[in-house]
Amino acid sequence: MSAVRCIDLCKTYRQGDVDIKALDHLTVEIEKGEFVCLMSPSGGGKTTLLNAIGGLDIPDSGEVWIAGERIDQMSKGELADLRLANIGFVFQAYNLIPVLTAQENVEFVMQVQGVSSAERRNKSFAILEEVGLKGLEGRRPAEMSGGQQQRVAVARAIVSRPELVLADEPTANLDSKTSTELMELFTELNEHHNTTFVIATHDQRVQAYAKRLVRMLDGRIVDDVEQHAA
Repeated sequence: MSAVRCIDLCKTYRQGDVDIKALDHLTVEIEKGEFVCLMSPSGGGKTTLLNAIGGLDIPDSGEVWIAGERIDQMSKGELADLRLANIGFVFQAYNLIPVLTAQENVEFVMQVQGVSSAERRNKSFAILEEVGLKGLEGRRPAEMSGGQQQRVAVARAIVSRPELVLADEPTANLDSKTSTELMELFTELNEHHNTTFVIATHDQRVQAYAKRLVRMLDGRIVDDVEQHAA
């Protein structure tokens, strides 16, 4: 069963008097355990496709399937449950809750999932150590560097071991060293836990780690190649 299957997706946005085709009859399939980079110029459609896969944006037409379930026709509540159970998100802007500590930010998803307090604490400490933040569990976002905040965001995304992780420009605000460390962490999770990664990026450093490169232009796939990752 495919991790992701998109069939004939179309999505048009109105910009002034012009219709912009963000997705133009796009079809793509991603198998479980793949590490895929979506690439396009600005406005080429990669973020729209990522959002469609995550159920954050509904296409005008076409089908989106995640782990055998069609999601483009789900209600908002059904989509929220699916995301909570199956998908981890890593955003460019981190999206951490400022008043919560690193540990509390990681625990937040598990709390919504109904995980017990003791299990949340154990899992949050373990995952923060795994992403290299041991000893920083009590710090709030404002007390951390950009790289550390992104690691908290990654820990939050993966703490429940989702089958699929979606990342939108995850290295955009990071320096070269931190970007490399983040991609090595993604690679480790992909290889050791068979987590499927789909990353929208224009960063050449990120692309080097991907096992599959999907290039987009004007809402269409123009190139789809396997490669040997870094």
